[in-house]
Amino acid sequence: MAGTTDELVRSALAWLKRHSTRATLDGMARYAIPSDHALGVAMRDIKALGKSLGRNHALALALWPTGVYEARMLASFVGDPAQLTPAQMDQWCADFDNWALCDALSFNLFDRSPHAWAKVTEWSGRRGEFEKRTAFALLWSLSVHDKSAADERFIQGLALIEREAGDERHFVRKAANMALRAIGKRNGALNAAAVETARRLADSGALRELTSAGVTKRLKAAEASRTAEKTRLQRKRNR
Repeated sequence: MAGTTDELVRSALAWLKRHSTRATLDGMARYAIPSDHALGVAMRDIKALGKSLGRNHALALALWPTGVYEARMLASFVGDPAQLTPAQMDQWCADFDNWALCDALSFNLFDRSPHAWAKVTEWSGRRGEFEKRTAFALLWSLSVHDKSAADERFIQGLALIEREAGDERHFVRKAANMALRAIGKRNGALNAAAVETARRLADSGALRELTSAGVTKRLKAAEASRTAEKTRLQRKRNR
């Protein structure tokens, strides 16, 4: 696609409509995704369109006001995290009305922004269900994708999870639980901290996963690999 931003929006919407199906639209209800403003396009097709368009922040900003579910999903793939401002993140987060948008924006765009960690803390105290869910979806995503973050950031994240444990809303609790599990899989130290958090919260599911043989084996293997790499680099420096 080529043209002005307005032309790209029209072309993208036309493409999405051509790739929509009644079956996909009807199926959204099974996943608790409102279909009032949706076309019914499979995620794989939205992702394919995003890949073909590439990063285009002006396009992302123009797609959002259309209110179309798939257009907003597409914005998560074409938005530029380097150009994303805190105000834009706040505006989009306030517009979320379902878990899928929370997670897509968190995993595809927000977690690459330099403002991501600040927003985890800020949004975790919000009253809105999907704003608060986004805080923990973003923490979950950072646990998976931010390889350079210090453990202390995730320790603070565990404190936020524990602080908000009284929130009974399903979509908030689910994201917080997934963040807890993801933090506990980063390394041995964070696993120990996450296990203690799970014990205090009486979260038997997270506790069972984080103390499972599979997770323990994977963490030990990762630690052994890091140790071997440090030894190799030290020997290289000493030559």
